[in-house]
Amino acid sequence: MNTEHHLSRRERQIMDVLHARGQATAAEVLAALPNPPSYSAVRALLRILEEKGHAKHHRDGARYVYLPRLSRAAASKSALRRVVSTFFKGSILEAMAALLENSDTEISDEELSKLREMIKQAKKEGR
Repeated sequence: MNTEHHLSRRERQIMDVLHARGQATAAEVLAALPNPPSYSAVRALLRILEEKGHAKHHRDGARYVYLPRLSRAAASKSALRRVVSTFFKGSILEAMAALLENSDTEISDEELSKLREMIKQAKKEGR
């Protein structure tokens, strides 16, 4: 399967819609896109995403309902790896620092505790 970075901007937007909704018809995808192209363009892009192995569909009466092939969790990990690689030169430290410095929301004590445990576990595993 091709990775996330082989998607065009519009293909990525469509996959974002499918991941956010879980599944969607071409009309639902069209309605959710910013500055949407034509309906036929959305259908063509959905077919391309299927050919690339990113999406699949099933029939619901006369409609095709599209779903992502990867789970939301797997897709989010892939997207995060791409962001860290592209914008932070692969540095987890720089990515975390940016998240912590630019966050509009406060991190709760519970979240900080979980982060500490995750770091401790990563050290144990040699990561």
